[in-house]
Formats: sequence, structure tokens, C-alpha cells
Amino acid sequence: MSMVDVDSQLKKFQKELSAGTVSLALLAVLAQAEEPLYGYLIAKRMEQLGQGVLAGKQSALYPVLRNLEAAGLLESEVEPSASGPPRRYYRITAAGRQVLAQWAAAWRATRDSVDLVLKGTTA
Repeated sequence: MSMVDVDSQLKKFQKELSAGTVSLALLAVLAQAEEPLYGYLIAKRMEQLGQGVLAGKQSALYPVLRNLEAAGLLESEVEPSASGPPRRYYRITAAGRQVLAQWAAAWRATRDSVDLVLKGTTA
């Protein structure tokens, strides 16, 4: 019987789990924002609110932002910055708010179902 690399299994699970949850958290952060935000500010808010949903993977945020914009859930514009290169500011669209509501409901239902199944296990 071969040895299972438990650490690598955890990393694989976390990677698969984070794919959808980062998109969900990102839309939620932008839905709560009172003004458009650029990438670094989005990452900071996600870290503050989500206590590690990004876990130091800020670079993973940018492809997700681009994908959500391509899907019409976000829109962006580039504005000059006094302190460096221009910044791309993102805001959630009306369609993004609708999708966020659906994703949040799906997340809660999934979380509740999985929690019920896990109740019988010892952690």
C-alpha cells in the first residue's frame, strides 16, 4: 500500500476549493464598496474581511478580476495615479449583483449540506 502525501492532498483540495470562493468573495467585496476599487485595495479588503480567503495569493486575484469583467459581472476603467503607474478601478455591474445573490445562496446551501455530512466525522 502506497503512502499518501497528506500535505499535497490538502494543497490540492484548497486549490480546487478556492477557485469559486475567490470569485464569490471578490464580488461581495465590490458589492459592499461605495466606490470603485483597484486590485491592491480589493486584496486588502478581502484579507481584512475574509481572514485569509486569499492567503497571500494576491497575484491570483488579477486573472479572476479579468474573467469576471469578461463575463459582464464587473466593469473597469483605468485612471492615472499620482504615485506610480495608472490603476485599473473595478466596480460591480447590475448583472454582477444578480449573480452574487445566486452564488451566495448556492454557497450557503452547499456549506449547510456539507456541514451536516461532516457532523458525523471526528476532526
